[in-house]
Amino acid sequence: MNFFDSHAHYNDEKFEKDRDEIIKAIYESEITKFISAGYDVESSKKGIEYAYKYSYVYTTSGISPNDVKETLEETRDEIEKIRDIIEQEKKKATESKQKSKIVGIGEIGLDYYWNKENKEIQKYAFIEQIHLANKLNLPIVIHTREAVMDTIQILKDYPVNRKGIFHCCPLNRELVKEALKLEFYISFAGPCTFKNSKNADEIINIVPLNRILIETDSPYLAPEPVRGTRNDSRNVKYIAKKIAEVKGLTIEDIAKITYENAMRIFNI
Repeated sequence: MNFFDSHAHYNDEKFEKDRDEIIKAIYESEITKFISAGYDVESSKKGIEYAYKYSYVYTTSGISPNDVKETLEETRDEIEKIRDIIEQEKKKATESKQKSKIVGIGEIGLDYYWNKENKEIQKYAFIEQIHLANKLNLPIVIHTREAVMDTIQILKDYPVNRKGIFHCCPLNRELVKEALKLEFYISFAGPCTFKNSKNADEIINIVPLNRILIETDSPYLAPEPVRGTRNDSRNVKYIAKKIAEVKGLTIEDIAKITYENAMRIFNI
């Protein structure tokens, strides 16, 4: 039984002391593929580094809504740096006759929970990175928090050719319904296991099996029964278990389905 953790952050400082040991332990625990996602220029560089160090690690590159700069000009410069990083990596992969290990643009999106004063800059970064994804023929990985209407409207106004994933998708029925209409994938993380997630079962049931992914968002949002600890990809099994229970399937079924879905959307 193999699992695919579709979103984690091993470029985070919380893994600084034992990163290599954790990554190896993850693979030995049946999590045989995972994404270490970027969220700014430096984390995107680190994601590429780890992806080439470990055959079973892949990465995404992008500027998250919580990492945009104070001005449009500075934010534009950061996005250009991301573009350059990806183009350099793709050239390197082509020269070595390998497939690029950057499999998406992300995480990108909107976050009005932490940042309410820079909405226009966030929107600009989101739209520009959609353009970048379309230019590079890559899917996007979306972070959205308390910005449902603007997120969906931007996706309608600026269609994404290769679609993408709502990562750690908020348990909001309208968001999920609209995301599915737009042919996006829904990725469930630790919050769907939390005892106070009253509508988790309903949302899980809304999502068809061919559009469902699992993730940890490590080192954050550890699921029940390890909530409150530093999260890592081994805990993706708890999310799979929760989904299996709701869907009336086995954990083996969910592992296989979500693995195949991740392979398909990331074109691995």
